Amino acid sequence: MKSRDPLIRAKRFQIDDARRRLAQIDTMIAEFERMAQELDRDIAAEEARSGITDPRHFAYPPLALAARNRRDNLRRSADDLKVQQDEAKATLAEAEADLALVEAAGEMDRSSRVDNATRRPPLRPTAPVRL
Repeated sequence: MKSRDPLIRAKRFQIDDARRRLAQIDTMIAEFERMAQELDRDIAAEEARSGITDPRHFAYPPLALAARNRRDNLRRSADDLKVQQDEAKATLAEAEADLALVEAAGEMDRSSRVDNATRRPPLRPTAPVRL
């Protein structure tokens, strides 16, 4: 049925959009985790250089303290993105299920049209002619 084609295209667009969004979120999570690891190395190097590892110490290096804050913010952001990632996965699964239903309905319509086209119309019994 032609009326289902726009609906199918819209569902496919939703799926493509959900996949793009999921890929973007995955990329951002990976980038944040990579940056946090780099900051961990910078913090360790700065602490080794100064010899002070306690952030509450009055002489703790300000560069290490700033890096710690930045790293913690990145990790919080990655955790928030993981929540969004779960939502995006659910949205993608829902869109794929909707598309499967619409396509199945379209197949049923097509098969019923083919069956109706190949079937002969039922013969009507002719009524006796009354004179």
